[in-house]
Amino acid sequence: MVYENFIFCLEGVPDIETNIDTETLQNLEHLAFEHQISSIYKNCDTIEGLEESLSALLYDDHHFKDYQIIYLVMPGQENNICLHDYYYSLEEIAELFEGKLKGKIVHFANKKVLDLTSEESQYFLDITGAKAISGYGIKEYNISSIHLDKFFFGLCEELDDVVEIVEELHQKNYALCKHLDFRLYY
Repeated sequence: MVYENFIFCLEGVPDIETNIDTETLQNLEHLAFEHQISSIYKNCDTIEGLEESLSALLYDDHHFKDYQIIYLVMPGQENNICLHDYYYSLEEIAELFEGKLKGKIVHFANKKVLDLTSEESQYFLDITGAKAISGYGIKEYNISSIHLDKFFFGLCEELDDVVEIVEELHQKNYALCKHLDFRLYY
């Protein structure tokens, strides 16, 4: 089976000068080999690095329209991310990428809790043009969300309707969805 969509993963790391083979990178490689879902991986340690990476993808990659999922693996809290000990709100992130994420699903790994009010999520979606924003209500240090993330990414390849994706995800992985408190705002 040939897939047409890709995942763009951006991982927050303490220092981009230090080359480390992260768990995220290893799991994305596994996703490509086992499930034929391609991805581009970048890391960043500052908000400027985040902006540069997404801008390069947007303006330099002729296949940007094929990236269905923007996968962010970054620490933070409910309505923010943390890079290099600085916190940036999702409102600030939305304004950086105003109108640039049309039709994309922005998905956060469980390194941060995603707990948005309906106004916060709607603002992010309206400003960026994203199709949905998803993540987890619980930051679980002992359990990585990568296994549920991989299943979620596979469903995003198969289905277009975000409600169907969430229903299927809960049907097949109810215990893990419940434990990590999977959330999707659309």
